[in-house]
Amino acid sequence: MRAGSDRVILHLDMDAFYAAVEVRACPSLAGRPLIIGHPGRRGVVSTCSYEARTYGVRSAMPSVTAMRLCPQAVWMPVRMGLYVEESRAIAAILAEVTPALEPLSIDEAFLDLIGVATALNDGRVVESLADGRRVAARLKERIRNERQLTASIGVAPNKFLAKIASDLEKPDGLVVLPAADIPTRLWPLPVARLWGVGPRTAPRLQGAGIRTIGDLARADRRTLARLVGADAAVHLQELARGEDDRPVEPRRDARSVSEERTYGDDLRDPDAIDRALLARAEGVARQLRRDRLAGRTIRIKVRTGDFTTWTRAATLPAPTDLAEVIVRAARALLRDRIRLGSAGVRLLGVGVSGLAAAGAGQGALFPEPGEERARRVALAADAVRDRLGDGAITRARLLRRPAGRRPAGR
Repeated sequence: MRAGSDRVILHLDMDAFYAAVEVRACPSLAGRPLIIGHPGRRGVVSTCSYEARTYGVRSAMPSVTAMRLCPQAVWMPVRMGLYVEESRAIAAILAEVTPALEPLSIDEAFLDLIGVATALNDGRVVESLADGRRVAARLKERIRNERQLTASIGVAPNKFLAKIASDLEKPDGLVVLPAADIPTRLWPLPVARLWGVGPRTAPRLQGAGIRTIGDLARADRRTLARLVGADAAVHLQELARGEDDRPVEPRRDARSVSEERTYGDDLRDPDAIDRALLARAEGVARQLRRDRLAGRTIRIKVRTGDFTTWTRAATLPAPTDLAEVIVRAARALLRDRIRLGSAGVRLLGVGVSGLAAAGAGQGALFPEPGEERARRVALAADAVRDRLGDGAITRARLLRRPAGRRPAGR
């Protein structure tokens, strides 16, 4: 499918999503540089408001760098449960527009509108980019009215051009990018804006005089192949010419659920490491139950202060969505298959894969009484958190204790 295809693809990207949700919850933050993340010396910026970006702050930047660039910024912790809840509300709005919906992440998605009859197009079938623009404008308006958030949308004949378009006039942008506008709007952009041109490839291309997407589109294929390889040369030139035949693919079943944390100071106390392991297992189990999933393969990821990293996994006899079962397997992996020695833990993660719908497949003929009790407790706790928020209830094991005190049991 070439740039002149008759598809109508939308790419929707929420503007500074985490920060915008926090500003909605606390309007006094509006207009202030806001950074979502941990401000410690080992912290990383998760995202930030546009006001913070004017100081050079960016996602994935070390927190110490962000603090130096914008010392007056307000810092807030990541509240993933809140953002996931909001993402689902927005996804529900998008799903009313078209069944051809492909979520890319918590805050962006592709929509294929061609042939779709929608109220956002006055009930008529979408047949052109002009129809797509009308739908996009009304979709933005609905999100603003119902969710008090803004989105940027690109409208184009394929996924690549739609994603490029959504980023051209952020925030709160709406850009239509037809094939005819490729020379004026796509080609002047830096070559690093192409999918597949990363921090290693970009300098190689720039060193050969290929600095813009237009330069790459016009480059000699053999010269380009010597720089990036024959297959990559074909792929990159197709994108540079606005050619992208990938379909919008509705969400496939999740393959894994995981949670990890990086700590400001290495965890060395065995009890602190164990509580961190339990906290990650609790978060993963909660997400599994929210998604009505269960999994059989438990994995852990451990990174020490010298950046040595271990990943270990074990498969359970039956799927689970219970923190007790997950942490039991995670503890065994840490105890039996990782040798920390005197090293401290810088990063700790827990994940579950091999997912299926909760209750699917053959369950245990005689369920463990302890697991049955754990399930009743977990479901009751879920109900409290759904009503009062994620912080409304927590395990006593995870509560902070005065220094020097150790628990009587686990």
